[in-house]
Amino acid sequence: MRKYLVSFLFLCLISTCTIAQVAKVYVKKVDNGFKLEVNGKGFFINGMNWDYYPIGTNYKYSLWQQPAKTIKEALDYEMSLLKKMGVNTVRQYTGIPPEWITYIYEKYGIYTVLNHPFGRYGLTVNGKWEANTDYSNPLVKEVLIKELNDLTNKYKNTPGLLMFLLGNENNYGLFWQGAETEDIPIKDRKSTTTAINLYKLFNEAAISMKSIDNNLPIAICNGDLMFLDIIAKECADVDILGVNIYRGLSFGDAFEKIKITYNKPVMFTEFGADAFNQIKKSEDQNAQSNCLVQNWKEIYANAFGGRKSENCIGAFTFQFSDGWWKSGLDLNLDIHDSTASWSNGGYKFDFQKGKNNMNEEWFGICAKGSTNKNGVYKLLPRAAYYALKKLHKTYTPTILKNYNQVSLGHN
Repeated sequence: MRKYLVSFLFLCLISTCTIAQVAKVYVKKVDNGFKLEVNGKGFFINGMNWDYYPIGTNYKYSLWQQPAKTIKEALDYEMSLLKKMGVNTVRQYTGIPPEWITYIYEKYGIYTVLNHPFGRYGLTVNGKWEANTDYSNPLVKEVLIKELNDLTNKYKNTPGLLMFLLGNENNYGLFWQGAETEDIPIKDRKSTTTAINLYKLFNEAAISMKSIDNNLPIAICNGDLMFLDIIAKECADVDILGVNIYRGLSFGDAFEKIKITYNKPVMFTEFGADAFNQIKKSEDQNAQSNCLVQNWKEIYANAFGGRKSENCIGAFTFQFSDGWWKSGLDLNLDIHDSTASWSNGGYKFDFQKGKNNMNEEWFGICAKGSTNKNGVYKLLPRAAYYALKKLHKTYTPTILKNYNQVSLGHN
């Protein structure tokens, strides 16, 4: 019976793929700003960083290797919550089969931005694992271009796919020696030569991928605005600048700097606030919610038709649910660790000079509950979930109205 059930679910997915429409996505230059257009209509990204890790598991776990019944139950539960709060796009890493991207889109109207890490956490070269990727190595270039060409061929014509995203703050990887988050090396420019190699390769990958499928934009994911001048020089063929940016209540002059230096559309691929107060040593939902609301108001103000830079096409809140494995990676996976791993003065509600205040395991706008017999867990939405739900539904109609008042040709 189980065999027939799996076959039935698979046939349902195939049927879904034939019904859904393949997106044609364009970046548009509009007067003094940018907008995104999907199948001829304006589209603003109300995004969420989404993953799936039950308590007790870590980065080695894959939802996509579980039975189809488990995958469907997990997606139906989480995507319904995301849809209700006004999220229209999720950012997730490679590994998801194309048919599940289509399932998410067809059933919930939620697009996927597919993220290839681009050697951020190491790479296998000539059969040997290299923990730190050397972007000047011709063999690394060969491996990455092949991986991305294969990825493009695999996912081209996948209904529900919005764009490809390359890397995850790989510029920090030029400094850090591990996968865990550390203090951001804002002033260190020793790796400039290595950075040039990285961004040149980003651009070459974008060119190669577009030669296979030119229906979707190619974005890169940078850590804050480090090396923005090099990006502007080396990444002419990249369509969108993605930025992981953690500055507290305000992004400062980030939008304007990008507009002046690079003049490409920007989307914030990560930003957020953790829900743990390091001074009080307790959960602080209000502080998290307040920070995210202020962040999103700035994002909306910098969209096309807003009152500021008009170069933002959307953003992805970090993140939907807590990651219980983030502190230590392989240790204490059943413990919700409140150890702060890095320091950021932008989060004034719990910042103390000389002490860490960023709690990697508490960034979810939903707390994570226990797992049932099928391997699916429940979520407990925090105050930020409800605040963003209200915000998305308040601001998005105005942005789309501004988008649709302008009639444009393709870039």
